[in-house]
Amino acid sequence: MNHRRRTVFAALLLSPLAAFAYGSDAAFTELKPEQPVETTGKVEVVEFFWYGCPHCHRLEPLLEKWVPKLPAGVAFRRVPAILNQRWARDAGIYYTFDALGLTEKLHRPFFDAIHGERLRTDDQKALEEWLRRNGVDPARFEQTLKSFGVQPRVRRASQLSVSYKLDSVPTLAVHGRYTIEAGRGFEAMLKTADELISSTRKSIGAK
Repeated sequence: MNHRRRTVFAALLLSPLAAFAYGSDAAFTELKPEQPVETTGKVEVVEFFWYGCPHCHRLEPLLEKWVPKLPAGVAFRRVPAILNQRWARDAGIYYTFDALGLTEKLHRPFFDAIHGERLRTDDQKALEEWLRRNGVDPARFEQTLKSFGVQPRVRRASQLSVSYKLDSVPTLAVHGRYTIEAGRGFEAMLKTADELISSTRKSIGAK
């Protein structure tokens, strides 16, 4: 347990979440200061991920089952973490899918291609070939990637990666108050998220 974790654990002993902390299977960090959220009237849950992360890839099928079961008062969104320039390029790809209305169609297949077919996102020729096979014009994709609609979102993702003090992915963030890492397993991670969501819904009066 590093110094940061020991500090959080000690603080939790004095907090209303102490009983939960003892019963939880996953570590979480209480953010100081709290981060602003983009969703009003709901508990905001953010998944920070990187396309090149094998753990994020393995978490994806579990998220696909978990997210639809979240209460109505919870808003889930993904944010591509940015810790270096390659991650920034991959974040741009994610936001380009979104700008083109292709996230639902291509997000999981793109993950699968990287980890199952060894697609390298920094290999422009290979990326263009993959896009063509999936019905996307590479020229239009690249133009959108460089557009004003995408690049500010990439910069915002970079800012969030810093403000949330990310040092690993996947990481779940609950309403700008807590972050949860997957060190003790995905099931424990999602169980902890469920419990933090429940306590946060009560504290903010979300339905």
